[in-house]
Amino acid sequence: MDEVEKSLKAMEARFSDQLQRRDRVLKDTRDVISASSRAIISVHTGKLKEGERELAKARALMNELRKSSDPSLSRYLVSPEAEVVEASAVVSLAKGKAVPSMESLGASPEAYLLGLLDTVGELKRLVLDSILRRKLARAKRYFEVMEELYSACSPLAVYDHVVNGARRKIDVARMLVEDTRGLLAVELGRESVSISMSRLEKKLAGGRA
Repeated sequence: MDEVEKSLKAMEARFSDQLQRRDRVLKDTRDVISASSRAIISVHTGKLKEGERELAKARALMNELRKSSDPSLSRYLVSPEAEVVEASAVVSLAKGKAVPSMESLGASPEAYLLGLLDTVGELKRLVLDSILRRKLARAKRYFEVMEELYSACSPLAVYDHVVNGARRKIDVARMLVEDTRGLLAVELGRESVSISMSRLEKKLAGGRA
């Protein structure tokens, strides 16, 4: 049994080391997720510069996390990477730019897909914010990106067994797009009526003159 005990002790030391490294990675992932969330919140509150700073922090933390982890811990990186993808997309769109590519973000395919799908929800908030500010052209632009992201990602639902949660997020994205389409259609209809009424009033005023 001496050899067995020796093997078990070596195994225990290895497991203990893996557990410690996993705990460090999980702590660091929470920091990445928090910075990404703050970046998105800053965009919604009109503090774009602050959002850019928080995003830069999240990306730097994510890069350090990738360097310090190993393949056995890679599954723990998907969630924080997805958050960085989402925050990067939101900040970029708020600046009037395109959604960043997977390569430019250094994200894994799983994280990139999940991050894009989560971006659809944030785009709905941007659409609603734009409507409240009577920026309907901007609302339409955000909605178009929503539709494009959903249309591009929806065929990948068949890979739900590879990307855990993809199908559910795609279903949620579909509902968000449909709901937002209805809200935007109502607002655009109101704007059209308002414009028509304004033109009519001007014509009537001109006729009375």
